[in-house]
Amino acid sequence: MPKKYPYQLPQHRVVHGVSIPVEELKIDDKAQRTLNEPRAMGIAKNMVPEALGTIVVSQRANGDRYIVDGMHRWHAAKLSGISTLVAEAHHDLDLMEEAVLFLIKNRESSKPRPLDEYRIGLTAGLPLFVDTESALVARNLSMGSSGTNTVGAVAGVLRITDQYGPEILERTLKVAETAWGRTKDTWDGMLLGGIGMFLGRHGDHVDDDALAEKIGKKDPAFRWRANITALASAGGTQHSGTGSRVSTCYQLILSEWNKGKRAENRIAA
Repeated sequence: MPKKYPYQLPQHRVVHGVSIPVEELKIDDKAQRTLNEPRAMGIAKNMVPEALGTIVVSQRANGDRYIVDGMHRWHAAKLSGISTLVAEAHHDLDLMEEAVLFLIKNRESSKPRPLDEYRIGLTAGLPLFVDTESALVARNLSMGSSGTNTVGAVAGVLRITDQYGPEILERTLKVAETAWGRTKDTWDGMLLGGIGMFLGRHGDHVDDDALAEKIGKKDPAFRWRANITALASAGGTQHSGTGSRVSTCYQLILSEWNKGKRAENRIAA
């Protein structure tokens, strides 16, 4: 099955083995992760110039060369006094396409922090990130460190959009807020994931306000989190990864929704 939100680039010229002076290379933070200075210093401390490998560069139409992948090696080279780096040069990409290339190059290894990936995905104009941002903005929320008006569960929120669509994400955020108000715990990834899974599977048969009332009356968000973690880990005897906790949350929400209903009105697991 093809991905709903693929990363795609137009055909363009790529030149391998280009030697580029370090001082000519530039960074555009809209399409780049946040520099980790200690990481760069660690690379410089243990520098083996012959093992630096090839960095990835975008050579723009005006001749400027921007680093797409290899920023920390570039910074380490500057710290070590290395004057040139070997690059794989991609020609005539715009900023959005550079951001896509960054995500493609870092998809399998050396992944950026989730928040950096989200920011760069927006720069790239990728539908997964744009659709997710639209759902957040509709609820007057933004992505960032977890807080009353910011959601820190980047991967979990993107997963809801990817699997069920932005409409389900917006409904999920609304149900969570109606149930628990705007707290840091409200935007927890496993809680949002469980609500999103429930709405994604059964949303056509569910009234959102009724769902919010049921789960809000059951417990505050912080207690839901504690119960889910305890049940998912089962005292440390079972797998307790994110997927397990989201599934546990889904099962608890399903149970709460069915409570007090006639058999014919219950939702089957």
